[in-house]
This record gives sequence, structure tokens and C-alpha cells, in this order.
Amino acid sequence: MSFTDLHHGPEPLLLPNAWDYASAAVLVAEGFPAIGTTSLGVAAAAGLPDGTGATRDETVALARRLTRLPCHVTVDIEGGFSDDPGEVAALGAELAALGVAGVNIEDGRDNVRLADPAQQCALVAALKSAAPGLFVNARTDTHWLGTGEDPLARVRAYADAGADGVFVPGLTGETSIAAVVAAVDVPVNVLFSPAGPGLGRLRELGVRRVSCGSLLFRAALEAVVRTVDAVASGHEIPPVPAYADVQALSSPGTAAAPRPPG
Repeated sequence: MSFTDLHHGPEPLLLPNAWDYASAAVLVAEGFPAIGTTSLGVAAAAGLPDGTGATRDETVALARRLTRLPCHVTVDIEGGFSDDPGEVAALGAELAALGVAGVNIEDGRDNVRLADPAQQCALVAALKSAAPGLFVNARTDTHWLGTGEDPLARVRAYADAGADGVFVPGLTGETSIAAVVAAVDVPVNVLFSPAGPGLGRLRELGVRRVSCGSLLFRAALEAVVRTVDAVASGHEIPPVPAYADVQALSSPGTAAAPRPPG
């Protein structure tokens, strides 16, 4: 099944987001047919800030590694790492040549402002022109940045510019989610939130893709602290993969290790 087809199945595509090869490989072992990347995880792992266009090299390097896995890969490219449509087009072509199935491009800039919508439409169009087969998920950060701007005009514009899907992270209200679904004819992506509807209700609202974003990366950091605290306090250590299981993640012909017991 193609990556595009996964957006039109009986259930929304649940997209877990990885930050390195091992985190992606273990998700493939769990049966996920598509893996996204998390820009926060990629940036934090490299000691760089997220959302500021500082991780182009790290993002491409990770994409090159992840396309070794037997799954579809979609890459978070922040705002495209440039406002020049030509440079963004070149990035899209490079990723497509590596075997990447899709990209997520956002209109937030430096975590404080939104790009001009016409300029963002030019970036979306440039990606589609350079790599027609690349699934372009156009994200608007109207809610993420708390701008108060209605996202509907932006998602419509991005869809008209050629986006294959639209994404409005931060939406948790059912009325708002349904309004975005009704506004466009392309698949709508939301970010999973414990404060929002569950997967079943999101399906009923017409959502076609649910991303985990940085949730798994942040959960992994919490697990690191929880485990070392258990060591320090003498408490029971939660189940973890064995050394051999993790080693197997990188073995030729091995996609991922089995899940740990417990």
C-alpha cells in the first residue's frame, strides 16, 4: 500500500515519530507501516534548537538512514530550512531521491511568527514541482503559536497550492477539527493530545492522520530519568530491551528487535 493510500484506509493513519534509526526500527517492529520524524527530537539529539532552521544536515542524514527500513518515511523539514523556493525544491528532490515518501512543512518561523501565506504557498508548490510523488503535508501553526488566526484560510490556500494533506497541531476541540476537515478536500492531520478526542472519535470527525509529534521522544527522556532514579533508589527497574535486541536493530536484513517482556 502506498503512503498516500494509507491516508484513505478505514482508520486514520497513526504516525509515530522517531528521532534516530533505533527509535524508528523498533516502531517498524511494532508493525507501523509509516514512520515520521520529530524535528524536536532531531534537534535536541544534536544539541540544537528546534524550529529555527538549524538542522537541515541532521534531517537529511537521518532520512538517509531511515530509508533503509521496510516502511514509508515522512520527514519533518520544519519551514523548509529556507524561504527560497528553489532551495526548498532542491531539498524535496534530494529527499525523494533517497526514497522518502513525504515531508511535513510548517509555516511557523523561529517559534514566534507565521510566514506570509503567499510565500508558504510558493514553498509548497516548489516541493510538488520538484518531486511530484512526494506527499506534502502542509502544517499551519496558527494554534501552535497562539496567534488567534483562523487556520481555515491557510489550509485552503496550501491545499490549492498542491499540498497533499494539511496539518493543524494544537487543535483539540471537536468543532474546530470538524471545521478544518470540512474546509479542504485533502486528508487532515491532527496532533494526538490527551486533552483531545481519541482515535475513534477522530475517525468519526473525518481526520485521516494522527501524528505523535515529539511525544515519544519526550517519553523516552522521562524513561531515562525514571530508570536511573530506580537504580539510585534501589527500586525495580522497568523492563528494557536486551543488549542483543538493540544490537539486532542494525543487523543486515533485520528491521527491528522484538519488544521487551513485561
